[in-house]
Amino acid sequence: MADIDPSPEAAAVAAGNVQAIVGKVAGTADSTPLKFHVAITEGAYLQLDDVVTCSRDVPGVGTVVTSGVVTDVVSRHEGATFGSDVFLIADGVMPGQVQEIAEVTATRVDPECYVPPRPGNDAFRASGLVRDQALYFDQMEAEVPVGLGRDGAPVFCNLEFLDGTRGAHVSISGISGVATKTSFALFLLHSVFTSGVLGARSVNAKALIFSVKGEDLLFLDQANGKLTDAQAAKYAKLGLVAAPFASAGFFSPPMPDDQTGRPNVKGRTSGVNAFWWTLGEFCERELLRYVFADTEDERNQYTMVVHQVAARLRSDATVAGNDGAVSIDGTLIRTWPDLIECICDKVTDDATRPRWAGSVTGIGTVNAFIRRLRSSQRHLSPIIRGDLPDSQGRKISTANQQVTVVDLHALHDRAQRFVVGVVLAAETERKEAAGAGGLLFTMLDELNKYAPRDGSSPIKEVLLDIAERGRSLGIILIGAQQTASEVERRIVSNSSIKIVGRLDSAEAGRPEYGFLPASQRGRATLAKPGTMFVSQPEIPVPLAVEFPFPAWATRLSEVANPTFTTTPSAGDGISSTGAAEHPAATDPFALLPDLDAEDGAIADDPPPF
Repeated sequence: MADIDPSPEAAAVAAGNVQAIVGKVAGTADSTPLKFHVAITEGAYLQLDDVVTCSRDVPGVGTVVTSGVVTDVVSRHEGATFGSDVFLIADGVMPGQVQEIAEVTATRVDPECYVPPRPGNDAFRASGLVRDQALYFDQMEAEVPVGLGRDGAPVFCNLEFLDGTRGAHVSISGISGVATKTSFALFLLHSVFTSGVLGARSVNAKALIFSVKGEDLLFLDQANGKLTDAQAAKYAKLGLVAAPFASAGFFSPPMPDDQTGRPNVKGRTSGVNAFWWTLGEFCERELLRYVFADTEDERNQYTMVVHQVAARLRSDATVAGNDGAVSIDGTLIRTWPDLIECICDKVTDDATRPRWAGSVTGIGTVNAFIRRLRSSQRHLSPIIRGDLPDSQGRKISTANQQVTVVDLHALHDRAQRFVVGVVLAAETERKEAAGAGGLLFTMLDELNKYAPRDGSSPIKEVLLDIAERGRSLGIILIGAQQTASEVERRIVSNSSIKIVGRLDSAEAGRPEYGFLPASQRGRATLAKPGTMFVSQPEIPVPLAVEFPFPAWATRLSEVANPTFTTTPSAGDGISSTGAAEHPAATDPFALLPDLDAEDGAIADDPPPF
């Protein structure tokens, strides 16, 4: 359709741009300052998410421009009465006319004189500067690209509602495997780090990512070989570089029953550090409360025993050697099962129970504590150790890279909770000590598991603390979940930016998605992977965006030119694809500990094999 010169009435709307008239404000439905309808001109069209603008002259005020987003479109035969009339009209037997009418929800009124658009006034499809004004992009001092709109133009998010300046935190909801929540969260981080929006602050901006779905996030520093030129062009349109994360570090738990401290990964055997906590750290930092991290724990009396035992471990345990072992009342303890046995003995012995479990604690409460403690033995043994040579690389830290991935997929649910709770608590303490000079974006999937709506737990308290005062510390939570209705309300409500992908129809009807117009709730049940609805404080209507295909590998098969070693396949040795050869490729005993080396281990009591 050829562009039509705007009328003098709409000159303010078309300032600097030639806008296409798509219709006129309809007079068959009520127009209000917040919602109006447009009868679409023959030969033109409006689709959902198009940006429309119109204007009217107001005495004493001047030209008032009302802009909005199309939230619904209907098409009907005017003149038809019965369903069968459509055939008569189509054959020319009966007069009738096809008319399409778009519902437009207002996003901006400029100046703020809230008067309804007048029926019969021209309506324009906004583009360029006019579109930016309609969506408040012109008022964003720092724009973060979040994808392309339905019109193919970039859509932005205001950094001030992401970095804690005026708001913080992101909530992403959608069906697992379809909504692409993790993919969008990674794209958002990539956009923040590479768009230049942070300026000089990018040096101190970090991301901490907890991965619970396989080893997919262990390749973020590798280029995606399946990225097409067309997808790369979308990055260019957004002002981004189609490249993997340039600075990334990876941590994985040790392999079970392995005395060498190798990370429990299969697709990538180099560039990944194993993490664990020594028994000395466990006692000194009173980490026992994170062993009891289920949401019902705070409602049980044995939590008193947990705090009492944690205090005793801190005061009575002394570090023995440099491999993380501890000594309690002369007993050397090297493993988590050994520590469990020691604790059980202390809380059940009549002589030590008052001091370790509390003087008024009943035996039933003690037994409940013991049952829960013993149930953690198998799940936490790989990550609470006193039998491995200590190394600085085992400590999860965000200091040496921009993006830190903590791989949890090989751990049991209980161990995952422990790791998340301990790491988040440590990072919060670190940020409190360092101040808010930098930013730490914390990405956590399955948020409903760690901060459910009901109950309380140590992890939930840490997440609530981040949600409510994290912006002042520079900690930004990016939480993803299948169902926002099952996440603690205070966490969701403190998220300035809410994002929705594909939703289950029952979930879409929950009050937590009241920010979505009715049409978008329906569309959310049909959204294809890569389509998200982004809600932010400045824009009254969520914007539909499509984000490009990941430029980083999300699985081993997508790695274009590997810079790491992989595990051997059937009949093959370990491949050295562009990286230093893995020591096990030439020496099968290279991964065993060197007991003669001066590594701090106790030479006369080596770890068992």
